[in-house]
Amino acid sequence: MIRETIEDVGFQANKLSEEEMNHERSSQVCRIQVNGMTCTSCSTTLESALQVIPGVQKARVALATQEAEICYDPKIVECNQLLEAIGNTGFEGIVISTGGDSSRILLKVDGVDTENCVKLIQNSLLALQGVQEIDFDLQLKKLSVSYAADVTGPRDFIRAIESTESGCFKACIFPQGREREEHRQHEIRQYHKAFIWSLVFTVPVFFTSMVFMYIPGLKNVLETKVANLLTVGQVLRWALSTPVQFIIGRKFYVGAYIALSHGYANMDVLIALGTNAAYFYSVYSVLRAATSPTFKASDFFETSSMLISFILLGKYLEVLARGKTSEAIAKLMDLAPKTATLLTLDDKGNVLNEEEVDSRLIQMNDVIKTIPGSKVACDGLVIRGQSHINESMITGESRPVTRKTGDMVIGGTLNENGVLHIKATRVGSETALSQIVRLVESAQMAKAPVQRFADHISKYFVPIVIALSFCTWVSWFLAGTLNAYPRTWIPSSMDSFELALQFGISVMVVACPCALGLATPTAVMVGTGVGASLGVLIKGGQALESAQEVNCIIFDKTGTLTIGKPTVVNTRLFKTMVPQEFYELIAAAEVNSDHPLAKAIVEYAKKLRGSEENLALPEASDFESITGHGVKAIIYNKEVILGNKSLMMEQGIAIPVEAEQALAETEGQAQTGILVSIDKELIGVLSITDPLKPEAPEIISILKSMNVESMIVTGDNWGTANAIAKQVGIERKNVVAEAKPEQKAEKVKELQDLGKVVAMVGDGVNDSPALVAADAGIAIGAGTDIAIEAADIVLMKSSLKDVITAIDLSKKTFRRIHLNYFWALGYNLLGIPIAAGVLFPSTHFRLPPWIAGAAMAASSVSVVCSSLLLKNYKKPKKLNTLDLQGITVE
Repeated sequence: MIRETIEDVGFQANKLSEEEMNHERSSQVCRIQVNGMTCTSCSTTLESALQVIPGVQKARVALATQEAEICYDPKIVECNQLLEAIGNTGFEGIVISTGGDSSRILLKVDGVDTENCVKLIQNSLLALQGVQEIDFDLQLKKLSVSYAADVTGPRDFIRAIESTESGCFKACIFPQGREREEHRQHEIRQYHKAFIWSLVFTVPVFFTSMVFMYIPGLKNVLETKVANLLTVGQVLRWALSTPVQFIIGRKFYVGAYIALSHGYANMDVLIALGTNAAYFYSVYSVLRAATSPTFKASDFFETSSMLISFILLGKYLEVLARGKTSEAIAKLMDLAPKTATLLTLDDKGNVLNEEEVDSRLIQMNDVIKTIPGSKVACDGLVIRGQSHINESMITGESRPVTRKTGDMVIGGTLNENGVLHIKATRVGSETALSQIVRLVESAQMAKAPVQRFADHISKYFVPIVIALSFCTWVSWFLAGTLNAYPRTWIPSSMDSFELALQFGISVMVVACPCALGLATPTAVMVGTGVGASLGVLIKGGQALESAQEVNCIIFDKTGTLTIGKPTVVNTRLFKTMVPQEFYELIAAAEVNSDHPLAKAIVEYAKKLRGSEENLALPEASDFESITGHGVKAIIYNKEVILGNKSLMMEQGIAIPVEAEQALAETEGQAQTGILVSIDKELIGVLSITDPLKPEAPEIISILKSMNVESMIVTGDNWGTANAIAKQVGIERKNVVAEAKPEQKAEKVKELQDLGKVVAMVGDGVNDSPALVAADAGIAIGAGTDIAIEAADIVLMKSSLKDVITAIDLSKKTFRRIHLNYFWALGYNLLGIPIAAGVLFPSTHFRLPPWIAGAAMAASSVSVVCSSLLLKNYKKPKKLNTLDLQGITVE
C-alpha cells in the first residue's frame, strides 16, 4: 500500500534490505571549524585528504567560512578520527556540530570530578525514556545528549542530573553558539596586534633607508662606519627587521613548512621565499661589508619588513571583510529570544504558575506566554489569544499577519499587540528558524560549478609563480652580466645582481592565489544571505548558477498561480427548493470528505446558513467517497450526490441542457463545476474557484520581458487550465493539463532535450518529481515538506514575485562572481609581467617588492569587498511597482 501510494505520485519505490537500512541510518554529518587555511590550495588539499578516509561519503571544505562539512559512516570512522586527519594535514579542527536527525543538546555539569560520577549521570539519563546517546567531556564538564524531542527534553535531563547523588551535581545549558564569532574576533585581534608590532619596527626601518638619508645631520650619523664599510644605518635596519622577519612573521614560516611537508605549496610559501630572499641577501651584503675594506653593501631590509607589514595589514582587512559575508547566519541565530515565559496549567486550562526559563529549555507541548513586543520562543499552536505577528524576519513579508486560536506561529517572529498562549509543537533543531539556519549554512558550504575553475588553477598556481620568479631573476641577472642593457638602467644604490633579485622577489610576492579562491565563495555567501533576508532560500552555488541561466519556467496551477484556497462563488438551482434546506443537505454530505473542494462547499454552506463553526449538521448514512468523482450519502432519507458530470452519468442521472450550459460557462471562467443531485434528480450546480494570485499576470509579463518562456503544467482539466492561462497571459500551446506527476517530470526532460534551462515552480507532493528533474526547482514555502525538500530554491512568502527575485538575485550574484574572476585573473595577468619588469626598458618603471606585496594584499581585500557590495541588492523596480499598486497577497 505504501509503495503504491509513492508510485502514484511519480516516484519509484523498492523495499530496502536490512543491510541497506542500517547503512542509511548510520550516515551522519559533521561540521568542523578549520583554522590555518590561507588559500585555495589549503582547502582543496584538505578536501582531498578527507575524501580518501574510509567511511567518509562526502567532504566539502570552504575557504571563505573556514569550515568543513563531512558526511560519514560512524560505524567505520569516528569524528575524532576526522579531527586527527585534519591535524595531520597541518590544520586545527574544532567540532561545531555532529550527529544525525535526532535532537541534541549540550549541558554543563558542575561537581563531576571522576569517571564514577560520569557513570552515575549516564545511568540516570539512560533511565529516561527517549534518551538515545550520551557523551561526556570530563575536562570541559560538557555533556552531550541526543534524544527524541517528542518524548523528553532538556528540563528532564537537568532534573535527573540534579537529583542524582542527593543533589551534588548542578547542570545548565552549556554556553555555546559563539565559538565561530569568538574565533573570528581572536583572529582579528591576532592580525591587528601583529600588524601594530610590525609597524613599530618597520617604520624606523623605512625612515632610516628612505627618509633620513636625505637629512644632512642624520645622514652623517647613519653613514658612520662601524667595521670596514659597514654603517650604523645598516646595523640598525638589520636589528629592527630581524624581529619582523622571524618573530612577527613566524606564522608564514609555520604555514609554509606545513604546506611543503604535506606536498603542496600555498600563499605562505611565496611570502616566506620572497621575504627570505630579501632578508638573507641583505645579511650576506652587510656581513661582507663588515669583513671587506672595499665592498660597499646595499641592503633590502626595508623590503622584507615592509612586505610582511603590508601582508599583515591585508590579512587583517580580509578577515574583517570576510566576517561580514556571513552576517546573515549571525542575524538569523540572533532572532531566537534568550528567555521564554513557561506556563503551568491545570486540567481546565487555568494558569497556575509562570516561570521565566532559557528558551533552549522549552520542550514539546509546553505552553509559552508571549506578551506584546516580545519574540515567539518556538514554533507552536496558538491556544489562547489573538494578535498581529510581524514575520518579516523569517518570510520577508513586511505586513503583520493576524494570528488567533488554532493558528500556527513561527519561532523568532515578533508579537506586536496581543497576549498569546502558544503550545510548543517544534523545538530545538526542529524549529523553522533552526532549519533555515542549517539550510543557509549548507548553502554557503556548497560549491558552485564555476568554483572548479579556481580549484583547478590553485593546484599549479604557486609552483608556476615560483618558476616565473626564478626565470625573471636569472633573465635579468644574465642580461646585466652580458651587458644586454645600458648600465644607466641600474639604480645608483644597486648592481645588476640586486636589480635582478628585486625583480624576482616582486614577481613572487605580487601573485595572489587568495583572490582567485575567494572570488566565488564570498559572492555565494553574500548572495544566499541576502536571499534569506528577502525570504528566498537558495540552496547553494549550484542552485544560483542554474537559476541565473533559466530561460523557461513551468508553473503548477493550484497553489502556485492560484491562491490554493478554493471558494464557492456561485450556486444555480434548477428546481424550486428552500435554499436553507439545500445548503444543509450538501454540507452534511461533504462534511465527511477531506477533499479541498468538499471543505470549500461545507464552509460556504455554513456561512450562508449563518452557522457557527461548531454547529452540528444532520447525520449522513451510507456515505461513500468516489475518488476523482465526488461523494454520495443518505440524509433525511434522501440520496444526495455531489460530483462531476461523469459521476452523474454513472449514477444514471439525466443532465438538463441548462446544467450543461452552466458547466460550460463555469469552466470557461476558470472555475470548477460541481453538480448536485437529490433522489436521482439534478437540482443545481455549484461554481468553485481557486482565485488567481493578483500578481500572476504581471509576473508572467515581466518574465516575457526577461526573455523567459512561461508554461502551465497541471493535473486539472483542460478547460480550467486554458482559462487560467488566458488570464495570466500564457499562450495556449504552452499549456499541459490532466498531467500526472511523472508526466510533469517527463515534460521537464523534454524541454531540457530541446536545449532549454528549465525551472519548475510548484507546491505539492505531485510536483516533487518535476522539481527534482528541473535545472532549478522552486518550491512555494506554503507547500508540502516533500516539495520543499526536493527544490533548489524555497520561496518563504509563497509570492510569485519572489520567482523574479530569485532569478534576478542569481544573475546579479553571478555577474559579481564573473567580475571577481575578471579582477583576480586580470590582476595576476597584469601584475606578474609588470613585477617582472616588462615596462622597465621603455618607461624605467619597476614595482619594488614592498609595493608588490601591498598590491597582493589589496587584491584579496578588494575581491571580498566586491562581493560585499551584493548586500546593497535591491529587487527589480518592476516588483516595487507591483507593491505600490497594492497587489500583494497575504
